Amino acid sequence: MATTRIQLSERRNPFLLTLAVLIVTLLVIIYFTTDITNRFSSFYFPSPDLKSSNSNPSTPQSQLFPPSAPNLRASSTSFSGDGSAKLDERGEGKGVSRDGEEVAKEFDFRWEICGREKGSEAVDNIPCLDNMKAIKALKSRRRMEHRERHCPKPSPRCLVPLPLGYKIPVPWPKSRDMIWYNNVPHPKLVEYKKDQNWVRKSGEYLLFPGGGTQFKDGVNAYIHFIEKTMPAIDWGRHTRVVLDVGCGVASFGGYLLDKDVITLSFAPKDEHEAQIQFALERGIPAVLSVIGTQQLTFPDNAFDLIHCARCRVHWDGDGGKPLIELNRILRPGGYFAWSATPVYRDDPRDQGVWNAMMTLTKSICWRVVVKATDATGIGLVIYQKPTLNSCYNKRKVNNPPLCIQKNRSSISWYTPLEDCLPPVHIANSDAQQTWPVWPERLNLWPSNIFELNIENGEERFYEDMKHWEVLVSGIYTFDLSINWSSFRNVMDMNAGFGGFAAALVKEPLWVMNVVPIHGLDTLPVIFDRGLIGIYHDWCESFNTYPRTYDLLHSSFLFGSLTKRCDLVNVVTEMDRILRPGGWVLIQDTEEITKKLSSMLQTLHWDTRIHKGAFLVGKKGFWRP
Repeated sequence: MATTRIQLSERRNPFLLTLAVLIVTLLVIIYFTTDITNRFSSFYFPSPDLKSSNSNPSTPQSQLFPPSAPNLRASSTSFSGDGSAKLDERGEGKGVSRDGEEVAKEFDFRWEICGREKGSEAVDNIPCLDNMKAIKALKSRRRMEHRERHCPKPSPRCLVPLPLGYKIPVPWPKSRDMIWYNNVPHPKLVEYKKDQNWVRKSGEYLLFPGGGTQFKDGVNAYIHFIEKTMPAIDWGRHTRVVLDVGCGVASFGGYLLDKDVITLSFAPKDEHEAQIQFALERGIPAVLSVIGTQQLTFPDNAFDLIHCARCRVHWDGDGGKPLIELNRILRPGGYFAWSATPVYRDDPRDQGVWNAMMTLTKSICWRVVVKATDATGIGLVIYQKPTLNSCYNKRKVNNPPLCIQKNRSSISWYTPLEDCLPPVHIANSDAQQTWPVWPERLNLWPSNIFELNIENGEERFYEDMKHWEVLVSGIYTFDLSINWSSFRNVMDMNAGFGGFAAALVKEPLWVMNVVPIHGLDTLPVIFDRGLIGIYHDWCESFNTYPRTYDLLHSSFLFGSLTKRCDLVNVVTEMDRILRPGGWVLIQDTEEITKKLSSMLQTLHWDTRIHKGAFLVGKKGFWRP
């Protein structure tokens, strides 16, 4: 019957039939062309042109996103042969090359290199720590004010140049012991500490033998000595989260990783050239910071143990405020391990410091639990913070006083140092011993934390944990085929409860969990879980060197952020702290992912958008 009808139509109106055939044919062509294009874009992803760089090849893209990765679509802006973005037919592409510089049409600015007049100094520029105009205007430097944050206004919109001969970093775990010299070409510390075995130069490498000022038998022997003298420390179970003050090249934290301990090392950007840069290049968690006039950017009761080996901090200075700050961020029952000459030398100067330290620690109710000397003659004292307020109440002199809670800032961001002691919120003296140990604490709501002010916090915590387990295993690992072993230094720019980091805890990487200061204060939960993190405002520069992270991750960060500052400034900072060959993984609205994708393409990054909600981008070696 169908055949008869077609024959009748054919005889009655051959023109209509011909038209119908043409329309059907055109639709088929469009359908299959679109399908092939989509299939092609999901199998082929153009890489940046790295031929002009002095680098080794980066991790092959196929290792991170193999050809079998399903459901991926390239973004709409096309790439030219050299990786630069082109204008589309409507002129809505976001960048075009002009005289060696990238012009962003929509955002009306021109990418330029930072500090051409500064020469090599610009290679390691940290905007909020290298603002010499603000530093020179300071009235005093007595309390390390010149090492604190002084962010320029407006924020810079330039790209940090690469060191000559920069290479893709040595992969972990090899990087713990050796890095490329050209990546961090700073020989001052090599010469300054050559007799203490911190770092040595060997050909095109810098080697880290695991020595240190206080580690005469090596850092492993020192770590064992600490646990032997105080078994309750119980590395990797009772003691999981550690802060290393004045960390040098962070060998203490690097070797504690073998004990399943995560150590956040910090030091200022000072005459000990590039020590934090060494640490991050090695793949060890570290951040630039100083105990000056402001609180460290961590919550109360964060760390299980704080360590200082000749860290050059005058703990009794300024009325004892530096040690009072350590008391704030140390967990009740937590330990402070101090290895310095006043502990084991008898000369008048050292004994004067020791006596002042004993008076100060007694006034804040810290008790000495260990004082010992190792086989090399290096001394160590370990203090313990109280678990009850009763000691404070029994003091004959109420100095320093207990803090009045209503007068305290809930987030330590540009907050002045206190001269008071936060009350201890522990139900009984045995609570410290019954706290969940690692790894059990990772997946437990921290019932011992008071004043979180998170509505339905416990319910939201467990929902968040399940959400990230599914998202990481389903979307990130399966759909996007992410090879986590390609990364070492990872940052979650909007960490929430730390669910992203918790879902990756068995991978050979570490995550810096950043909690934006204008959002929900979840950082106490992150630390209680046995993870590390920090407060930050993404409208300003982060306290790290350029080229220090392999992967930047965020989940719904940019919507609220753009209400306070320009997205271009945030993208500039992301480019600064991400290594060439590094990646961004962003979950956000379709509007945000498209805008970010276009902006990143003006930097000659490769980008993909998955299901409109996930942006994946890879940074190349391009510079204007």
